[in-house]
Formats: sequence, structure tokens, C-alpha cells
Amino acid sequence: MSLLERLGLTCLRKFAPETAHGLALRALQLGAVPLSGLVTSDRLRTTVAGLNLPNPVGLAAGFDKNATALLPLSRAGFGFIEVGAATPRPQPGNPRPRLFRLTEDRAAINRFGFNNDGMEAIRTRLAKRPRDMVLGLNLGANKDSADRADDFARVLTHCGPHLDFATVNVSSPNTEKLRDLQGKAALSALLTGVMHARDGLERRIPVFLKIAPDLTEIELEEVAGVALSSGVDAVIATNTTLSREGLHSCHATETGGLSGAPLFEKSTRVLAHLSQLTDGQLPLIGVGGVSSAEQAYAKICAGASAVQLYTALVFGGLSLGAEIARGLDRLLERDGFSNVADAVGSKREDWL
Repeated sequence: MSLLERLGLTCLRKFAPETAHGLALRALQLGAVPLSGLVTSDRLRTTVAGLNLPNPVGLAAGFDKNATALLPLSRAGFGFIEVGAATPRPQPGNPRPRLFRLTEDRAAINRFGFNNDGMEAIRTRLAKRPRDMVLGLNLGANKDSADRADDFARVLTHCGPHLDFATVNVSSPNTEKLRDLQGKAALSALLTGVMHARDGLERRIPVFLKIAPDLTEIELEEVAGVALSSGVDAVIATNTTLSREGLHSCHATETGGLSGAPLFEKSTRVLAHLSQLTDGQLPLIGVGGVSSAEQAYAKICAGASAVQLYTALVFGGLSLGAEIARGLDRLLERDGFSNVADAVGSKREDWL
């Protein structure tokens, strides 16, 4: 991390978390943030669900909800970027405060509730995207929608022509009853509609499914079965958790989804179990608590073909993505892997 970035982070922490996030995005848009540029190597280049990635370290959805900083993010060293979540109609989300910085725990709790500008505005920005980036959109549903399952398909139909992949997000804990869509019957019906919408696009793009870390063993088995039978191209494991185990911050009792360091072990165990259940038939993307090259490597060895991060940037700055990619390259070289794909699942049993 550069001195300039360190000073910037120190200043941002003096503001309320959501205000700080807005300021960080504005600084990106104005070109005031140092960017790492492309990070790649023969070891890091990989293909996931048909996507050619320069490296397997991605930016998770939520950082750029409304696709307002695509150009600078394309130069920030990530192998792929996911924006959103987007819903058919704009919605303000839940009342503030709704984002809490848990500094002692290197974590955050949010209860945003899919606040976004809506698919019309987001599509306009996606249409102007840089073409030399791998870009995905997290699909969401309006809180007051009469048919939430249809919302996902509508957003995909509307925005799909400007995307490289799309993610079905039925695992956010901040929209009431949204996680109910992870049930076997509801999820199967929802994905049928989404895949039909995908098949109607002029250019086929992969569809990912993002799941919660709080599923029971039986629920995870059902989700794995539906994912395999529905034809989704990858699973993202995992979203935020409702668990509060082991937290020390004064904000630990706030309602919402917990992300960051405390989620690492839980999400990695879910990832490894899902890898076992799908037996290599589906690529997996590991998310939850990644803040170092060693942790990214651990998720890959547990079964992930790629990883994503977001909360760690609050504490490590935007340069962390590139730093993790470079460190991952060194770890792969150390262990004799000629390509990251060769390391996928190599130590899965350690997490089961």
C-alpha cells in the first residue's frame, strides 16, 4: 500500500462508513486513487465458466452498486469485476444507518436492502463499459415486487447484452424472505426463468448462483442438486452471514449481513463441502473473509476456481486486489503449480 493510499484510508475512517464508501467511489471517478493496472502471468491466467480471466482475484458485488466507476475499476488489478445488485425499479433500500464498520473484527455489517438506481440507469452505464474487462452484474429483486423470481429474469434480459456474466443473488439477508428462494422448489423455478431469459439473449453469457453460508447440510445438498440440474455455470460461495460468533465490536448486535475476516472459515468450509457435492462439475467462486494471498490460495485449494473480495478493501485499500494476485502468483510458484487451475481443490479434504 502506498503512503497516499494509507493517508486516504485514514481520512476515510473519520467518516461514517456509508459516507466514506461514497467518497471512495467519488475519488475513483475523479482519478484521485492510484491504480495498479493489469496483473497477470502464465500461472494466474485461467478460464472460469468460459470467461478468460487475467487473474482469478475478483471484486465482489456491492462496492460499485450502480456501475458508476467502471473505467477506473478496470485498471485496479482485479481479474474480473461484479457490480450491482440491480433491481428492475430503483429503490432506496433500508433506512440509515445501515452500514457498520467493525474495526476490531476486521469486518462489516450491512443491511442496505438492495439500494440501487434501477436497471434502466445501470444499463445505460453498462453500455459505456470498457471492453477490456470481465464484467458481471448481480441480479436482485425489488422489495415490494409481486413476483421476485421474475425480477431476476427481467434485469438479465434488460442488462444482459452489456455483460460477460450475471449472478443470481437469492442469498442477501437484507430483503425480507429473499433467502426463501434458496429452497429447492422455489430455486428451481427461479433459475428456470433466469436461464430462459439468458437463452433469449443474442450472446450467451454464463449465469452464476450466489448462496448463503448459513445453509444446513441438507439445504446445501439441495442447492447443489438444483445448481447442477438447472444449468447454471458456476456457484459463488458465499454471501454474508447472520452469525455473530466471536465478535468483539460494539456494533456486533446490529441487524444485517456480516462480512469480512470472521466469515473466512465458515465460508471456506461451505465452499469445500459444495466442491465435494458437485465433484468438479461446476466451477466455484470463493468469497468471504479474503484479505491476503494466503487466504485466496486457501480458498482455491479448498475448491474455488476464483475468489472475490470487498470488505477487506475497507482496511487494506483498493490496491489489495492486485497485491493478493501477485502474492498468489508467488505461492503457486513456491508449490510447483504451473497454473492456478492445477491447485483447485488440492487441499479440499483439510476443510471437510
